[in-house]
Amino acid sequence: MLVGGSGSNRSRPAWRQTYRALRHGTARQRCQRRDVINLFPAAIQDFARLFSDMQAKRHGADYDPYIAFSKSDVLQHIAAAEAIIDLFNAVPARDRRAFAVYVLLDVRND
Repeated sequence: MLVGGSGSNRSRPAWRQTYRALRHGTARQRCQRRDVINLFPAAIQDFARLFSDMQAKRHGADYDPYIAFSKSDVLQHIAAAEAIIDLFNAVPARDRRAFAVYVLLDVRND
């Protein structure tokens, strides 16, 4: 959204920087800020909730030796994620771009 899609004539260095810029902890915190997230369309709100939930599950899977996920649970999570991503991609580009800026860039009030 910020530097062009995969079929565009985008800058490789700009894409690499953008690709690596996301700090998952910061993004999760911002996705959990209902006062801001609720200003976005419903599909982006759903995406933000999913991002936060899936990150929590991933942390559990990576760091808690007692958590186990069944294959059917994982397949359901994947299907839900794909459905929400499809809805997210149907949102107008300006809203998706605003969300990307919100989760990627620091807010400065000075």
